[in-house]
Amino acid sequence: MDPISQGALGAVAAESVATSPKLRAWALLGCLAGMAPDLDVFIASTDDPLLFLEYHRQFTHALVFIPVGAFVAALVLHWTVRRILRPIESYLACLVGYATHGFLDACTSYGTQLLWPFTDERFAWNNVSVVDPLFTAPLVAFVVAAAVTRRRVLAILGLAWAAGYLLLGVVQTHRVEAAAVALAADRGHQPNRVTVKAGFANLLVWKIIYEHDGRYHVDAVRAGMDVAVCPGASVAALDIARDLPWLDQHSQQARDVERFRWFSDDYLALDPQRANRVIDVRYSVVPNQIDPLWGVTLSTNAAPDGHVAFFANETIGPGKRGDYLRLLTGVGCGATIPLATAN
Repeated sequence: MDPISQGALGAVAAESVATSPKLRAWALLGCLAGMAPDLDVFIASTDDPLLFLEYHRQFTHALVFIPVGAFVAALVLHWTVRRILRPIESYLACLVGYATHGFLDACTSYGTQLLWPFTDERFAWNNVSVVDPLFTAPLVAFVVAAAVTRRRVLAILGLAWAAGYLLLGVVQTHRVEAAAVALAADRGHQPNRVTVKAGFANLLVWKIIYEHDGRYHVDAVRAGMDVAVCPGASVAALDIARDLPWLDQHSQQARDVERFRWFSDDYLALDPQRANRVIDVRYSVVPNQIDPLWGVTLSTNAAPDGHVAFFANETIGPGKRGDYLRLLTGVGCGATIPLATAN
């Protein structure tokens, strides 16, 4: 998730096990250690645009690395609280904070290599958005309240809020998955696989993607008291022989496409707007649109050892904001699936 959420969860976890007079020092170290795993974003290369995709949420987020990462964090940070905490206390504060990071990231849809180096599988439980103020704002409030009053019970309540919100996301995930299966069946489709992910900054509007007969179908679901389907679009799954017949299968670009396939969980398609771009179908600003947040651009003139280029759409235009707001309010959503069916 975003750094504020990671820091707040690390802080509240550390506060919940701290002794009251030292609670603020524990919160500081828990916060910083909770954000520390994301320092892997600095592992990048100007020559290899996809290197950061392989290393972000890799070893620094792995379960086996937690004691090591916490030790490094404590080694760096102990001087800030050396008059308050003993070295072992600094380590324990960092350990608790650091341990929250990978688990929280795995709750999002990006993918986290929790079991590295034993497997490179990217765990994505898809029960919360990468940014969600409804999760983060109350959590920050509990962190601050616990630090100001030195009352550990407030930190424990903060942990309860975080756990409850994430569990609500799990419930919503199951409801939306049921809706996706029902939608596919209503269309006469038999999906090979179904993926659902929380829309940006909420647990109300969700994106669903399923694969049927060589196509990805992308729709939105508004999961309130009832579950309403907001129809979307579809796109052909990437077929390199058909879509990129000119691509040399022994070239670096071909290898890069396979690296991007691993990152995107094989949800690849050719960009409908640009024939030389391969996109990650899982992500778009508006859940029921095929409007990629990122992908790779290939070149017919690239050298055999030339890499693809990575692109990311970082701006959200007013039209997209309006489309998303209409989904949040239910405008443009069609058939409603009764609550009992979607559970």
